[in-house]
Amino acid sequence: MKPLVLVTGAAGLIGQYVLRAAARWAPQWDVHGLTRKDVDLTDLSHVTDIYRTLNPQAVIHCAALSRTKDCEQHPEKARLVNVAATAHLATLAKDVPFFFLSSGEVFDGERGWYEEGDEARPINVYGRTKLEAEHVVLQNPRHAVVRIVLTAGTSQDGDRSFVEEMCRVATSGGLVTLFEDEYRCPLPAGVIARALWELLDHERPGLYHLGGRERLSRWEIGQALLQWYPMLTARLQSGTARSYTGSPRPVDLSLRCDKIQRLLSFQIPGFRSWLASRTEAGADLWDYPDEIREA
Repeated sequence: MKPLVLVTGAAGLIGQYVLRAAARWAPQWDVHGLTRKDVDLTDLSHVTDIYRTLNPQAVIHCAALSRTKDCEQHPEKARLVNVAATAHLATLAKDVPFFFLSSGEVFDGERGWYEEGDEARPINVYGRTKLEAEHVVLQNPRHAVVRIVLTAGTSQDGDRSFVEEMCRVATSGGLVTLFEDEYRCPLPAGVIARALWELLDHERPGLYHLGGRERLSRWEIGQALLQWYPMLTARLQSGTARSYTGSPRPVDLSLRCDKIQRLLSFQIPGFRSWLASRTEAGADLWDYPDEIREA
């Protein structure tokens, strides 16, 4: 029998791609996905029962309370989901590889191009809970943390990625404000899924950054998407992070990814070069094809 990988957050954007990518990039594993409907991860006794029944040989932990606004409004819930549930799963998985998806939001965003060894100084509840969970996970030398920033993809319900949110607002007649002075390194969900499976095969625990090769402003990201999402035409408006008054947002979360790149069999793409390479009609724009041209 094949060894089993347990994937939490299986209904989330990255979780969906991880499950879908398994047949292509990890045929040597059986995969079992857990969604919120299957189990409330804060119900620790139920989680324990499920874990012991499945007895997985590895865990990819994608589940989280990830919307910054929700975390600011419900900090106790954010800590239960992002810290307590993660710590419990990591304890259950103490003898097997455990991959925790964290976030570049652990940084304050003051300078960008962060490396793994740079000091983490989160400015919002989401970032603080992710950083606290990282500390717990990395106490185990078999475990790994992978920090990501901004993921593009299409989900089953159409409400999981920043691209889907932009299209939803535009389709309903609203304007999408994109900051010209807020920077990210977006990456397709299919790339993240493939990287996670390869990292598991390498059995190399530790802390990793995983982002696209291009540092783009939110406005530049929106402009790059117009060819693929015509409903955004005339619905995008530029703004500045200086005028924003909502939940704290780091300005520059660009990440250096040299460490993980040395382990991967493929080149991590930039966002615009990825879009330029995808020309097949009907293909999932954000899934990783068998072959891809680097523009």
